[in-house]
Amino acid sequence: MTSIRAAILSPENPESVQWLPDALITIDESGSFSSVTPYAGEAVDHDMRGSVLLPGFIDTHIHYPQTRIIGSASGPLLEWLDKTTFPEEARFANPAYAALIAKEFCQHLLKAGTTCSFIYGSVHASAAHILFEELLQTGLRAIAGPVLMDTECPTELVVPVPEAMANLEELMELWHNRANRLQVAVIPRFALSCSMEMMKAGAELAHNNGLWVSTHLAENPDECAAARSLFGTEDYLKVYEEAGLVHSKSIFAHCIYLSDDELQRFSDAKAIVSHCPDSNLFLGSGGMPIQKLMDAEIPITMGTDVAGGRSFRIPHALSRAYDNALSTGSRLSLPRLLWLGTRGAALALKQPHLGQIAPGCAADFIRVPMETWVDSADDVFARLLFYAESQEIQETWIAGTRVWAGSNPR
Repeated sequence: MTSIRAAILSPENPESVQWLPDALITIDESGSFSSVTPYAGEAVDHDMRGSVLLPGFIDTHIHYPQTRIIGSASGPLLEWLDKTTFPEEARFANPAYAALIAKEFCQHLLKAGTTCSFIYGSVHASAAHILFEELLQTGLRAIAGPVLMDTECPTELVVPVPEAMANLEELMELWHNRANRLQVAVIPRFALSCSMEMMKAGAELAHNNGLWVSTHLAENPDECAAARSLFGTEDYLKVYEEAGLVHSKSIFAHCIYLSDDELQRFSDAKAIVSHCPDSNLFLGSGGMPIQKLMDAEIPITMGTDVAGGRSFRIPHALSRAYDNALSTGSRLSLPRLLWLGTRGAALALKQPHLGQIAPGCAADFIRVPMETWVDSADDVFARLLFYAESQEIQETWIAGTRVWAGSNPR
């Protein structure tokens, strides 16, 4: 049993949080929280006063092979892919380079306090194996896989359907459900780089093996027009529906330009959105009408979308989500923001043991330094989400084990 004294801020539901300015947290031998109570004078193993503990963040859309191209302003989307992204991702054919970036990538996640991620790889199965090995060693939770591409992309990034499916089957055999925290996903990059044969094969493999799927949807008006033209459909979502990719275990990044009819069909299928507001801003894609999606009862989660997004930090993405909501005519409450980046994402990913500092949940949490005058949940939100020069996270814990510490943890 491990005991900690600290302030805690944890989501209870989309519109309320638990704030305990002086709490006693205990963690059992299985790595789960066993109790969370007001501090009453007990001896503790770790005195973390002067800090606030929050659940580890969950990032539902991030690209491992884009780690070193953050800040490359060569957008808009399709131009950015051709000029910056595809050339960088081609380098992941080299296992030594893939291993170097996998280590950097995982360290960025730990430093950002992200304990669970949905990760897009390059097309290379070898790079995916390398990433999973690094995830295993660092203790991170992840759903990940290589992206699928077999058309309209550089020749060196084309992987034919039979080879791509064989690669996924091999990855599943070695990594799926490894250590009870790693899962393999089916990830068609997007409709413009996948044949219908590829998307249908991926959908069938996912269905037969209970895998998550993810792709991009309605990020950019030119992308939407090209997809409709290429597949001859009345709207973009129909492409993925015909492929069998729209269901309750599918996550779609961006979803800025969906019609009312698409939103209703998306909601009926119980599919999930990964909201990537910083990337949408940086690439000039536009603002997601988040209130319309919430009104349609569509589950919304948060993605940094590195490297379209400019930070690994989910709090940075949450700050941009707040701004995006205002610019599209709505407002997100502070509890709702925290929910999107923690508990709400955990429930959407069907992992109810994550995203909350509460008895029975996995002890995945971060330790954030706070000034002595911070004495309310709103103060914590202000410093964590909206203060551009906020202090870095002190520690990241997963399953009751400290997996990362800054230079001066107290």
